[in-house]
Amino acid sequence: MADIAELKLERYPRRAKDSLQAWDAADTLLVRHLADNMEPAGAVLVVNDAWGALSAGLARLRPWTLSDSYLSRKAITENLQRNNVAPGTVRLLTSFEPLPDRIDVLVMKVPKSLALLEDQLHRIAPCVGEKTIVVAGAMTKHIHMSTLGLFEKIIGPTRTSLAEKKARLIYCEPDAKLQRPANPWPRTYTTSTGEVVISHAGVFGGERVDIGTQLLLDHLPSSRGAARIADLGCGNGVLGVRAAMANPRAEVTFVDESYRAVASAEATFRANLPAERSAKFIVGNGLFDLEDNAQPATGLDLVLNNPPFHENHAISDATAWQMFVESRDALRHGGELWVVGNRHLGYAEKLKRLFGNSAIVAGNPKMVVLRSTRE
Repeated sequence: MADIAELKLERYPRRAKDSLQAWDAADTLLVRHLADNMEPAGAVLVVNDAWGALSAGLARLRPWTLSDSYLSRKAITENLQRNNVAPGTVRLLTSFEPLPDRIDVLVMKVPKSLALLEDQLHRIAPCVGEKTIVVAGAMTKHIHMSTLGLFEKIIGPTRTSLAEKKARLIYCEPDAKLQRPANPWPRTYTTSTGEVVISHAGVFGGERVDIGTQLLLDHLPSSRGAARIADLGCGNGVLGVRAAMANPRAEVTFVDESYRAVASAEATFRANLPAERSAKFIVGNGLFDLEDNAQPATGLDLVLNNPPFHENHAISDATAWQMFVESRDALRHGGELWVVGNRHLGYAEKLKRLFGNSAIVAGNPKMVVLRSTRE
């Protein structure tokens, strides 16, 4: 069993001046616990490994690794190669791919989203037996009574370790007689203007339209004919769906790095548009993974974007800046990027530096909608 401190690990995507390490104290506790206390055999499932510390650290056990994040999968793949782990040793799964029929050891990093944790536990529970070893980890500040409550009502009795370096482990004993409640995910709701929204757990705007998205929905640009439109960081897809409804001849592409988000966007699109209407649904590293967007003369006409300002548990504008850069590069001359964000994030100045222009379309005391044009 590898000591995480001895592994070569990097975050993905790699960014200049990013000094953050690609693991945390909870990763270290999980790997050390398995190394010190057990020699598990059978099917090992690792869930929510952010950058590959768990997958590389537990590679000797030939685990399955379940992740919803395209970027995490890239990080895991690169870090396994970096540590000379043979291809096929760790088998990667996305959110909706079949799990092993029986899980002997479940190793989980607790996700930030309680909804995601709830859905994951529901999906994993049928594969867990009474003898399954279940251990989860997180930084102490991210473990709450509601976290433990989900393990207890879906898997079985739960206890926690003492805190170490501000991290803690959760031990859970599967209860075969437990009467689990029904899985409430995915959820469906209707917007104030009648669009049906279908959201999988962990997707932003999973239960209602957030105020930023609503502000952009209220001020979307008018019909653009046979335009090429991208909903970048699409989440449940409500922005792209509204644009598709307003532009019957448009080619609309939904892009997100979350498999759950793109599945939600496709379900939302199918619930609102005629069966013959088509769109593109792409899980990837933003617009960099789109084809035919390199030429300013033939690029996108419109990009809609409500960028995240959290990266894992940290507040950061790195993802937003990447989205702005790739949008500029993917737009044709005269194409527009429409962005909504909190006023205090200062997106207007960032966009002005990048595009040479930034206009305020709409705003309220908290949020602002901005438009930048590729010149």
